[in-house]
Amino acid sequence: MPNVTFRASRRTLTSHAGLSIIGQCLEIAGVDSLDAHLPTTLGIPSSDVLKSYLGLLCLGMSDFDAIENFRRDKPFRQLLDIHKVPSAATLRQRMEKPAVCGLQAQLPALSTTLLSLVEAPITAHEGYVCLDIDTFVMDNSNSKKEGVSRTYQKVDGYTPIAAYLGNEGWCLGLELRPGKQHTMKESNAFLARVLPRARGLTEQPILLREDSGFDSKAHLALIEQHRQAFADDGRKLDYIVKWNPRGTAKADQDTWLAVAADYWEELRPGKRQALWTQTVSIRDEAKVEYVVKRVMRLVERTADHDGQLLLEPDYELEGWWTSLDEAPEAVIKRYQAHATHEQFHSEIKTDLDLERLPSGKFATNDLILHLAQLAYNILRLMGQLGMTGELSPVRHPAKRRRIRTVLQELVHRAAVVIHKARQIILDFGQDIGRMTVLKTLRARLRYPRGSPC
Repeated sequence: MPNVTFRASRRTLTSHAGLSIIGQCLEIAGVDSLDAHLPTTLGIPSSDVLKSYLGLLCLGMSDFDAIENFRRDKPFRQLLDIHKVPSAATLRQRMEKPAVCGLQAQLPALSTTLLSLVEAPITAHEGYVCLDIDTFVMDNSNSKKEGVSRTYQKVDGYTPIAAYLGNEGWCLGLELRPGKQHTMKESNAFLARVLPRARGLTEQPILLREDSGFDSKAHLALIEQHRQAFADDGRKLDYIVKWNPRGTAKADQDTWLAVAADYWEELRPGKRQALWTQTVSIRDEAKVEYVVKRVMRLVERTADHDGQLLLEPDYELEGWWTSLDEAPEAVIKRYQAHATHEQFHSEIKTDLDLERLPSGKFATNDLILHLAQLAYNILRLMGQLGMTGELSPVRHPAKRRRIRTVLQELVHRAAVVIHKARQIILDFGQDIGRMTVLKTLRARLRYPRGSPC
């Protein structure tokens, strides 16, 4: 057993050297500009309150009480450019105050500003930048928080809606919803808010992908209207929305079998499928008619994978509304990649510690999710610019790093904080690899107006 001795010194240490990059991103995003919308006479500027909580989120913490550990943490305050770190009680009270003042409408612009100014990489998938929209469940069982109710996963909680852009999964929208709220309720308004953000970040064709919860004639008509608006500006917008049969699959089984008779192909002994395309007319609220295409797939199984014969054939009918002029197989393959967004949901709930939201008030929790959108994009940006390619710490090659990996490799890094000649110097000792990554990020994210970093 080695002889271990403990001692303290006058040195200033930090275990979160990655906050230097996070503070720089908050400056680029323009968090300080929110003070103009939220003037206060309470002593601590609103921007300091928000930056303090954003700092917690970027460290993987969401509980208000966690701020107490940083009230006397000088590097936390300096690296995030905070004049005064609030107490847990003040943080909770101040977060509850702007939540009822419409601050949520201002926050999404911070993310788009950040991604636009730093020219964040937005990669396409087979010619389209994908925009994935979906709801997910946040389990808040055994709580009496406002808005908690039974979700579609049979647990008590919330069902927020989120939108992700590109293969990187940039979050363009994250809004809280009561657990019992249907997917389609207020989704048209959400789409109308998200599409301009995507449009401003990329000039490439956009492919909107949604699951069967968004299958609504009014929703499809709205997408067609947006497609026309894109086309008028010389832009391209297409979509794939999973069809919801709503019980018609079994009721009209004989009709579907008759249609599929000309398209059967055998996949293996005991299994065959039919793929075809049909057109359907829909009308919006103004009685404007649109002709939309639907790709259909009918699968018949007479034997299982082991060759065991079934007593009667098993049929599975699926469909996808789409504007793509592609073969049915290609449309289905594009939609299958939509499942990637489930990982992004997981990162928000687990890596940002937001499965169980900290407040009992719905408006405050909604504000927290809007702040989480910015924190998520900052950490994603650090991962994409600093943890892929040659600069990446020793890990397996990847096109995208999980937020937890960014926290472990870049944010939670120890350093000695040195103040010299009006500069803050972070001394990483012999950890040259992480120092090089953070230094490169610092230069890559230089403030657009040219002020020194």
